[in-house]
This record gives sequence, C-alpha cells and structure tokens, in this order.
Amino acid sequence: MATKGKAKIEEVMHEFKEGKLKSGGKKKVTSRKQAVAIALSEAREAGAKIPRKGA
Repeated sequence: MATKGKAKIEEVMHEFKEGKLKSGGKKKVTSRKQAVAIALSEAREAGAKIPRKGA
C-alpha cells in the first residue's frame, strides 16, 4: 500500500475508534469490517493504488 493510502486508512480508522465515523452521513458505524471497507473506499477515491479484493 502506498503512503497516501496508509494515511487515509489511518485517518478513517481513527474516526471509527473515536465514534465519529458515519455511513452515508447519518448512521454511526459500529462494525470494524464496515469501517475498513469505508477506509479502503475513501483511499481509492483519493487516488491510492489499492487492489480490489481477489476472488
């Protein structure tokens, strides 16, 4: 993972741990798996080269 990706994932997971991560802007995220999915998605949107999950 590139440093841009790591930084973004770290930022999102920190929000999750503080209880500030929202899904769709309204509901609070309580699942760690959902938080990881959001973090990876946001990192990809930011331009980090993170591969998709393999089959």
